[in-house]
Amino acid sequence: MLRPRWIGVLVLCLAVAGAFAALGQWQLARAIESGQVVPTETESVRPLADVLEPGVGIREADAGQRVSVSGTWVPEDYLVVGNRVNDGTLGYWVTGHLATDRPDQAGLAVALGWTKDRETADRVAEALNADAPTGAVELEGRLNPPEGPEEPAADAAPTDLDNMSVAALLNRWNDADGLRVFSAFVVDDVAVEGLEPISSPAPSQEIQLNWLNIFYAAEWVVFACFAVFLWFRLAKDAWEREIEELEDAEEEAAALRL
Repeated sequence: MLRPRWIGVLVLCLAVAGAFAALGQWQLARAIESGQVVPTETESVRPLADVLEPGVGIREADAGQRVSVSGTWVPEDYLVVGNRVNDGTLGYWVTGHLATDRPDQAGLAVALGWTKDRETADRVAEALNADAPTGAVELEGRLNPPEGPEEPAADAAPTDLDNMSVAALLNRWNDADGLRVFSAFVVDDVAVEGLEPISSPAPSQEIQLNWLNIFYAAEWVVFACFAVFLWFRLAKDAWEREIEELEDAEEEAAALRL
């Protein structure tokens, strides 16, 4: 291994290993960079019009943003949505249809409060449908993306709503033909009378690493280690071959002396 030839091979293998290690470091840096959370200021209240337009999907960065919006409540569009968890307890939401103060009066689904009792939720919704608040209102709450459709429970009634799907609510609203709606819904900060406020904490900002880049980085480390191992293996094979040749030469010399 101390011969100039094998020292040269070692230098070459170390250079290759260094290049592989640099590539691994680059892949690891890419994984960390792509996994960094971009800080978002969700707790400053912004006008809904500055965050979302009707008929446009909500951006991931805007999910959980606190917004303000004004409009009027649409009578007879108060509905109960089940399968709602509030601070670890399963219950129900009462939701309303807010006709925003835009020129097109685009509809916005609003969660108005929570209760663990279905009878209470139905009673509040019926009371609101019978005597809906009138006049312009302004509310603040947290903007949330809509929930996807789910298969209803086997014992669920056809009219039951078990997820906060804006499309499902729209199908139940009155006079909704041609109505423009916001794709997301708002959880009101203040619960209506008879219900509890809905727990709506700020969205968590977790770092999700790019595991594909981490896998590539691990591969480059393996390649770097293999480059050094290759030098060792080649040097050892050459040494073992020389030993075998020396032993063969000694055996031939001993045979000739006999």
